[in-house]
Amino acid sequence: MKGVVLAGGSGTRLKPLTEITNKHLLPIYDKPMISWAIGTLVSAGIDELMLVTGGTHAGEFLRLLGNGHNYGLERLLYAYQDKPGGIAEALGLAERFVGNDPVLVMLADNIVEYSVRHAVDNFNANPNGARIVLSKIDEPEHLKHLGVPELIDGKVVNIIEKPDNPPSSFCVTGIYMYDSSVFEIIKTLKPSGRGELEITDVNNHFIQKSAMAYDILEGFWGDAGESIDAYWKVNDFVRINGANKEK
Repeated sequence: MKGVVLAGGSGTRLKPLTEITNKHLLPIYDKPMISWAIGTLVSAGIDELMLVTGGTHAGEFLRLLGNGHNYGLERLLYAYQDKPGGIAEALGLAERFVGNDPVLVMLADNIVEYSVRHAVDNFNANPNGARIVLSKIDEPEHLKHLGVPELIDGKVVNIIEKPDNPPSSFCVTGIYMYDSSVFEIIKTLKPSGRGELEITDVNNHFIQKSAMAYDILEGFWGDAGESIDAYWKVNDFVRINGANKEK
């Protein structure tokens, strides 16, 4: 399995912290945010990775990460997204890198307490279709700002973005696994109302084909790019508890 870490976006929800840098270069406790995302993939057994970024600070990732060897990677490639076009568009830039292999895609502002190796192992056991990673959310109001799966008889039947009435108490984290057919799906997408190719449309495509599975995270999950308050909540958690730990 290959890995793709998405570290683009303008970081508007973290301004003014992001006025002069990419949000994924901001610190989470004692490391840049991007380092934790790479650590998530490495702890799951993935050592070939493409980082997709954009904007005026893209070169800083190369300065920080180099060839990736110091982070446990055998191979690290880079891709540049010319303008914000959505998560699915950014993933599409990795098509040649991924080839016919399965791929784990991670949004670089996601932080997890425990390794996701179990989810990777589950997908590798049957590397067809898609697999998403869910997290239990205790605050219903928070769910209204996230992607929420509708679950029936243990299956995901739909994913709704920012629902007024969340159909479950879980959110879809920014960790996704796909077979290589994902790139053909991306080519069929139409931009959403905000002019982007949406990863939820990709996931719902797999759902419609009855080709979607899921795992539920244990422990903490946080989106450090969601807001200033969320950023500091994630910082505090990692400072006290760490991240990417083995169970």
